[in-house]
Amino acid sequence: MTWNVRIGINPISWMNDDLPSLGGDTPLETALSEGRQIGYVGFELGNKFPKDGPGLQAKLAEFGLACVSGWYSGFLAEDTVEAEIARCSEHLAKLQFNGAKVVVYGECAGTIQGQIDTPLARRPRFTDAAQWAAYGERLNAFGAHLQATYGITLAYHHHMGAYVESPQDIDALMAATDPRRVGLLFDTGHAWYGGATDVVALLRRHVARVVHVHCKDVRPQVIAQARNDGWSFLTGVLNGTFTVPGDGIIDYQAVLSTLHGAGYEGWLVVEAEQDPAVAPSYRYANMGYQCLRAIVDGLNGRAGG
Repeated sequence: MTWNVRIGINPISWMNDDLPSLGGDTPLETALSEGRQIGYVGFELGNKFPKDGPGLQAKLAEFGLACVSGWYSGFLAEDTVEAEIARCSEHLAKLQFNGAKVVVYGECAGTIQGQIDTPLARRPRFTDAAQWAAYGERLNAFGAHLQATYGITLAYHHHMGAYVESPQDIDALMAATDPRRVGLLFDTGHAWYGGATDVVALLRRHVARVVHVHCKDVRPQVIAQARNDGWSFLTGVLNGTFTVPGDGIIDYQAVLSTLHGAGYEGWLVVEAEQDPAVAPSYRYANMGYQCLRAIVDGLNGRAGG
């Protein structure tokens, strides 16, 4: 039976929303055309995409691409479900119009991921079980709203510099939330950087909750320096903490085999923020695609793409 996954990409390989100096002058159309040429069938969203549903659909259709999903900046760690429901409507309606099945939920309350002068050690943390339980209740309620209103599943993105960063945080989040309401966006690079040097063991622990996958690789020597020198998240990005699958040390054969064995169906998204002046966009996007394509084809019993 053919494994029902699609390979998409995030435009961050060409242009970075958090660091506009990285590819800021690159037109969206360059990313879309090059991505399609490489073989990607869908894109996640970024700041240069049309903000309305029909406009987004038309732009993607120009290049024969699907809308994978889009990042949503949530604040449920410190705000109410009602406020979140009001904030999300425009973005979720756009995703719904374009057929997205998941939304990338990034917790931005208290996050330091976008502060280039703030060391990662200063990230926010929950300090007791009651805080985790209350957060889980809010996420469950928000996830239920997204499903009922938009038919979209909340895909929680564990992320460096935020409340949910480490393997222990992910364990606590999964324990505090309802699997029917809150899914896990498993990000291989953030998992490794966050402390899961055995990425596959963490994935196996929670693979039943995975509804979306971000595929990035890591450069351990750069991450070691980032930790030793107290870098911020963005300083690490500028210095090459992340790269595409096949260019680092994460075992993607094991990662994808685990997902395949668990019956995961959805997107595999290459999302590896780098400086395109150092890591040319097309070359690295192609490298990531070829790595994933070869493994998927192998799992499907095909010799090549």
